[in-house]
This record gives sequence, structure tokens and C-alpha cells, in this order.
Amino acid sequence: MRVEDLANLAPDSDVRQAALEVERHVAAEGWDQVPRLFALVRTAALVAQQPELAGQLGDAVYTPVEQDGLPDQGSLEESLDAIAWPPAVDGCAVVVERIMLPPEAEQDVPEDPAALEAYVAAHPDRRDVRIVAAVTRDGQSHTGVRGRPPADDELLEAPDLVPNLTRALRDTLAD
Repeated sequence: MRVEDLANLAPDSDVRQAALEVERHVAAEGWDQVPRLFALVRTAALVAQQPELAGQLGDAVYTPVEQDGLPDQGSLEESLDAIAWPPAVDGCAVVVERIMLPPEAEQDVPEDPAALEAYVAAHPDRRDVRIVAAVTRDGQSHTGVRGRPPADDELLEAPDLVPNLTRALRDTLAD
């Protein structure tokens, strides 16, 4: 699939706008960051509860509220498994940095976790990427992947580019 084709997969939506806002916020602080987690709260509900914020918040449907940090329990997936949002939270977003390999490199990936880590770190075609994923209780989702500059700093986006991460986020919203 070409980059031009991916643009057609990213229709504008409220969750897309929230994901883009989160990605811009995190990107402003550079690379080599820990995973960051955000609650998505309806802006109107937030202003109704805290009217003094009205002048500080824009007119977006969702306002991202950064959380203090993910639980320190190992993998991102394990950390997300430990999260359950209260009903006042309408969605959530996470930003994480990863190393990706091209599809042709997957055939040589070792099973052993230590060997896998060494293989990925030493692979000449590895790419550092930043992934943003956002989901809402009503089933919307949006993901974006940005390569580390200078190679490629364009954000590739679609509703579900990273399905396992999107699914893990949805699970945090389950009642």
C-alpha cells in the first residue's frame, strides 16, 4: 500500500482530532520518551464541571488529559490490562515509541526474547517510530505512526493501523 492510499483511510473524526492533538503534544518534547497515557473527556462535560477552564479549552469534542503514568508492570500490554476507566472518561489515547522492521525481516525473527531484542537492535533496516492510538467508548478509533526524522517524519494515519494496540485500549474502556 502506498502512502497516498493511507490518506484515504483517515477520514476526519472527533477521535482523529484528539489523537492528532495528543501526538503534537508529545512530539513537541522530542524522542526517546516513555509511553504516555491520556484520558479523553468530552470538553463540554469538563467545562460544565470546571467552568474556569472554559477560556483555556478549545472547541474540540474531546479534551485529552494526561495521566501520571502507566503502571510499572513490565510490557505496555500488561500495563494497559491493569487500567479501567471510570464512566466519566469517554475514551483514551496512548503514545509509545517502538522499533519496526520491514516485512521481509520477519522471517528471520528469533523466538527467544533476548535474541529478538538483539536482532531488532542490530538490524540495518530497523525504523524508530512513534505510535499514537486513540479509542472512544462509542467504538471510534484512530492511529498514527511517525518515523523518526530525518528519514521520514510524515504521520501515516488510519482508524486501525495497529490493531493489537487499539484492541488493548478498547479493553480499558470495557464496563
